[in-house]
Amino acid sequence: MAKDKKVESITDMEADFAQWFTDVCTKAQLVDYSGVKGLFILRPYGYAIWENIQGVLDKKFKETGHENVSMPLLIPESLLQKEKDHVEGFAPECAWVTMGGAEELTERLCVRPTSETLFCEHWSHVLHSWRELPMLYNQWCSVLRWEKTTRPFLRGREFLWQEGHTLHATAEEAIAETKQMLEIYADLCENYLAMPVIRGRKTDKEKFAGAEDTYTIECMMHDHKALQSGTSHYFGDGFARAFNITFTDKNNQQAWPHQTSWGLSTRIIGGIIMTHGDNNGLVLPPRIAPVQVIVVPVAQHKPGVTEKAQELLAALKAAGIRAKIDVSDNSLGWKCAEYEMKGVPLRVELGPRDIEQGVCVAVRRDNFEKVTVAISELAERVPELLDAVQAGLYEKANANLTSHIFPAQSLEEAKALHDEHGGFIKTMWCGSEECEQRMKDEAGLTSRCIPFVQERVGDVCPICGRKADTTIFWGAAY
Repeated sequence: MAKDKKVESITDMEADFAQWFTDVCTKAQLVDYSGVKGLFILRPYGYAIWENIQGVLDKKFKETGHENVSMPLLIPESLLQKEKDHVEGFAPECAWVTMGGAEELTERLCVRPTSETLFCEHWSHVLHSWRELPMLYNQWCSVLRWEKTTRPFLRGREFLWQEGHTLHATAEEAIAETKQMLEIYADLCENYLAMPVIRGRKTDKEKFAGAEDTYTIECMMHDHKALQSGTSHYFGDGFARAFNITFTDKNNQQAWPHQTSWGLSTRIIGGIIMTHGDNNGLVLPPRIAPVQVIVVPVAQHKPGVTEKAQELLAALKAAGIRAKIDVSDNSLGWKCAEYEMKGVPLRVELGPRDIEQGVCVAVRRDNFEKVTVAISELAERVPELLDAVQAGLYEKANANLTSHIFPAQSLEEAKALHDEHGGFIKTMWCGSEECEQRMKDEAGLTSRCIPFVQERVGDVCPICGRKADTTIFWGAAY
């Protein structure tokens, strides 16, 4: 990759992957740093990517019956304390408001790290009958978690996300909801973000604080580390009991509802960068790219070139393609490097000779392939080319994932394989937290998930040697 490098201000990922990532975030104008550590400014281009992701998800949520709501920013400490496991899980990350104007508050207020307790308090007021169930809510908001180590997108103290919260009459309905929403996340990643995923369940040690079960999708990055990209949680009736949420069921008996929550955040933009980016910058999947096509006139000072390029732009927009044109006085080389750095999926170049021949040149961002297209057919051909870029990105990412999953029969083999190759290590597992902790302490690997699709990769747990019937994936993760 380094030999094809065009943007010298971006560190080669092979030299320093972390610095490469930060360079891409800032040079591609996705983020800027604010005056408070860990609070990043999402610039217009970065926010536009999030808007497109938000648009896809919001449509899918509403198609499955969910409604958007808005909960308060602040949570009274007494409210947060009602669910013991939940508050203990978030306590180290809570930020507190202790003053209101010039007066000290009588009770501390937590800046929401997540909103389960707020939804629970609300539901305890408004739920009465089984006829009101299910309650299917979603909130688009920001949350605050006081992380010690921060990085753009991957670990910010404040970040944008959606958090879904639902109530159901039965456990079966609630569990079906958690799996349905996980599949929506998987669909977003695979079919829009070109990011293949491993679907599975978290171990008890790694599940969400207060949940009975947490389901996850895990993705593989360029550097062969995992990224937890979306989670969906089944709470059972634990929160309902803690917050005294009851309803009258069909038998006219008081019952506890079953609850879920699920969320996906701007962290996924970091996943897009680390899945598809290269040493020239971003590589964006066409289905969520803010600009799908950039039209670049060549020798635009010559008569008719800019005018013809503007005609191409109008035709692309009329076909529903997100397209822009660059008629600035910057050089052609600068323009090409700029839009490659920003990950625009397709660049269309048009010069005097092209106009004479009735053609233009389309350049794919994923593999830099140049395709000559008749001007009269451009609006028709561009969707095909964008689909080819989308498919090419998925195929490349899937090859990276599948070629970095390794079976292991012992803890020592798991460590050796991961030290050499990275990626996911799959083993059998006895189910004990002691073995899970040993894998972390001795091999540096955390459990990523118990995959839904189980396969036998041995007969015993490689850590303790006991008989094991569960397949598990391990890895190093962001």
